[in-house]
Amino acid sequence: MLELSITPRQQEFISASSGEVLFGGAAGGGKSYGQLVDALLFALKYPKSKQLILRRTLPELEKSLIRTALELYPRNIFTYKASKHEGFFKNGSVIDFGYCDSENDVYRYQSAEYDVIRFDELTHFTEQMYVYLISRVRGANSYPKQIKSSTNPGGIGHTWVKARFIDIGAPNVEHLGRIFIPSKVTDNSFLMNSDPGYVERLKRLSKKDREALLFGNWDIFDGQYFTEWNRDIHVLTPFNIPKSWRRYFVMDYGLDMLAGYWIAVDMYGRAYVYREIYESGLIISEAARRIRKMTCEDIYSYIAPPDLWNRRQDTGKSAAQIFAENGVPLTSAKNDRVQGWYNLKEWLSPFPDETGKTCAALQIFSNCTNLIRCLPAVCRDSKNPNDVASTPHELTHAPDAIRYFVAGRPVPAARPRVDDGDRPEFDKQIEELLQFSI
Repeated sequence: MLELSITPRQQEFISASSGEVLFGGAAGGGKSYGQLVDALLFALKYPKSKQLILRRTLPELEKSLIRTALELYPRNIFTYKASKHEGFFKNGSVIDFGYCDSENDVYRYQSAEYDVIRFDELTHFTEQMYVYLISRVRGANSYPKQIKSSTNPGGIGHTWVKARFIDIGAPNVEHLGRIFIPSKVTDNSFLMNSDPGYVERLKRLSKKDREALLFGNWDIFDGQYFTEWNRDIHVLTPFNIPKSWRRYFVMDYGLDMLAGYWIAVDMYGRAYVYREIYESGLIISEAARRIRKMTCEDIYSYIAPPDLWNRRQDTGKSAAQIFAENGVPLTSAKNDRVQGWYNLKEWLSPFPDETGKTCAALQIFSNCTNLIRCLPAVCRDSKNPNDVASTPHELTHAPDAIRYFVAGRPVPAARPRVDDGDRPEFDKQIEELLQFSI
């Protein structure tokens, strides 16, 4: 009888039914072992099934996956043919152990069909490799068809993997047919028991490597401008915002993108970005109508960059005037880029709140996915490290909008009187807020 020991996180990975699954984050979370156990169970459950397990290079493949598979898989049901890197089970199931040393290597699998393709250390692969090999997941049988990957942050594929799996929404929840299941070394009780000094060795790494390998942090990388960013501090689960808080709307507008944000400011001066519009191709009147349609509360000020007050040659009107004519009266913010970015870094800088918990002056609801994606992704300008790089331009719209908000000097909400009839409900909502400010 086959007996396997797995962690709860590995069990979640094995049970995941999404079309694309990413497992891991930190080092030592049991990613490769989880892949091999999952592959074994799939092969035994589905006779004559076909799977492909990939590493970037042949030496990596031989020293990790193949070596572990030969130790793990029972010899009475599994046979390995080293010359072709193929594994065969008694029930007819097959596991191919492959590699893609270059992008052209994917064409070695051009005519192949697999029920499951597994990428070990996905960030070592390029997006082109991944997308092409997805097309090899096919077949006339009724078996589940999946791409299941495991990885740490970092590597040549960090950016595209983060965009595909991390930035699309909260972990452990399926989005667009994909799911990210995080795992840290502390989730791997077997490693913690057998090598308790491993965590201490990870702690001695550089800050960037320590954040990636020990904590599984996808939001820190070389050249990053907002190094203050910490998803655990800056991203909040949405909550009901008290009516007494002052509301703002801020935007960066162009035909290429309307990036707009509704922001509430509490009596302590902390700001909470709670709603997002992120759409391209909207002319001014259409943009104004979309903003009005999404606004269901009183807005203290609509803030926008000063270039919207430049008159247009075709109409003689400024964009700000057209917005006003369509029900969105704008207030101009200063556009000092470097000082604006400095100020935004201050708003993102963590500090202990009145309860001693770590928070920041600017926090973002988890439904504002584009801001959460773009703000930590912008880089320093190579010619002026005090400024944010203007490329890739798609990343700058949302951060620019928040920079205008900070430049607009938002006013805190008024503190309620002690005898205010709404005070008990207000206190309750503050308590609810503070539990998320960690």
